[in-house]
Amino acid sequence: MSLGKNKMKNLEIISGWGLYPRIQANIIKPKTIKELRDAILSNSFIARGNGRSYGDSAINQFNTIEMTEFNRFLHFNEKEGLVIAQAGILLKDIIETFLPKGWFPPVTPGTKYVTLGGMVAANVHGKNHYKSGTFSKYIKWIEIIDHNGEIIKCSRKKNSELFLWTIGGMGLTGIILNVAFYLKRIKTAWINQSKLVSKNINQTFEFFESNIDSSYSVAWIDCYAKGLNIGRSVLMLGEHAELDDINSYKKLSPFKTFKKRKLSIPFFFPSFVLSNFSVKIFNSLNFIVSKISRRKAIVDWDTFFYPLDKILNWNKIYGSKGFAQFQCVIPLSVSKKAITEMLNLISNSKSSSFLAVLKRFGQDESHFSFPMEGYSLSLDFPINKENLLLINSLDEITIKYDGRFYLVKDSRMKKKTFESSDLRIKNFKAFREDNLSKKFRSCQTDRLGL
Repeated sequence: MSLGKNKMKNLEIISGWGLYPRIQANIIKPKTIKELRDAILSNSFIARGNGRSYGDSAINQFNTIEMTEFNRFLHFNEKEGLVIAQAGILLKDIIETFLPKGWFPPVTPGTKYVTLGGMVAANVHGKNHYKSGTFSKYIKWIEIIDHNGEIIKCSRKKNSELFLWTIGGMGLTGIILNVAFYLKRIKTAWINQSKLVSKNINQTFEFFESNIDSSYSVAWIDCYAKGLNIGRSVLMLGEHAELDDINSYKKLSPFKTFKKRKLSIPFFFPSFVLSNFSVKIFNSLNFIVSKISRRKAIVDWDTFFYPLDKILNWNKIYGSKGFAQFQCVIPLSVSKKAITEMLNLISNSKSSSFLAVLKRFGQDESHFSFPMEGYSLSLDFPINKENLLLINSLDEITIKYDGRFYLVKDSRMKKKTFESSDLRIKNFKAFREDNLSKKFRSCQTDRLGL
């Protein structure tokens, strides 16, 4: 992709949350629809929210259009829990505005610092996909600006193909402008949390399947465990607390929680901080503490849903070179076999994954979204040659077992690997032919041939 220097006005070096790759791009920050239309008509472009996709999916070297100025609430129907808001508003603002009224997102990703438009473009999932599906299930309609600058309203009944391809379409079908979506009623801001400690991968899967009726579930895996302990995990279960579940003091203001000080990482950590040795020690201590700590507790919503958000700039822990996140989903029938193979590969390597998260997915019918019924494994690796080679091997195992990859997390996948992972790619490319493929482009689309 040529930069066309004569047209570049506001060059910045930007990246996704993984800080890899870093790319020089022309940044446009429109504040009005007119400014947005002017940006669209000038060249190829991609919309960008709060920069929380991990790789290069929200970067276009010609025009990266930041949507954070489009951040207003437009309407709220308190009877139905229907919110209409601009795409640049943060999930954090949605929760802080409507939680005091007794409403909460029915599906939420692992951070509240994402924009509403990003949630649609990625069709985010949470710790409850097996029960509640993806965010798209709760979207009533979307307004999109197309390649001609026209605003198009779409839903499951109107302009349905555009609607269905936009959900999970990574911003490649138009710029998401406004979204109408539903929240769900809750009684308190607290969560009944239960903790199960498994001794190996077999017990981890048994715990997931035997607790399939739980509203939320997620497991942290010790990637360094070997032999009979391979796949040992700490599984967290959650239920929204009722008024009878909380003490009399909390009942006075059931939607109010205690403010907590946030930590902030002020600089990039040196590479030895996340060495194999240090990560192994951390994993062992975390597992031991989990075994001896309380198994049941009442925790606030922020602690349960967004544990990493309490550490600002936590991505700097991985050092100045950044990190790559690998996330796949494996079909249910072969999930345990595939994930065991991946964990064996990691534990026998010289690589280290600081965060390893396992989630259960339910059935999912969508045009181009990530989930399928099965298990999803997420892993973080500091950027270095050995880790990138390891992730390539994890890619191969995923393909071997007919799994697929989460584009929001991708920063380094090869075109051949991507094309082997998902039969729906051909149909998505066909939908994007001509005007869409020429205008809506990211560095990721160029890399993957999408």
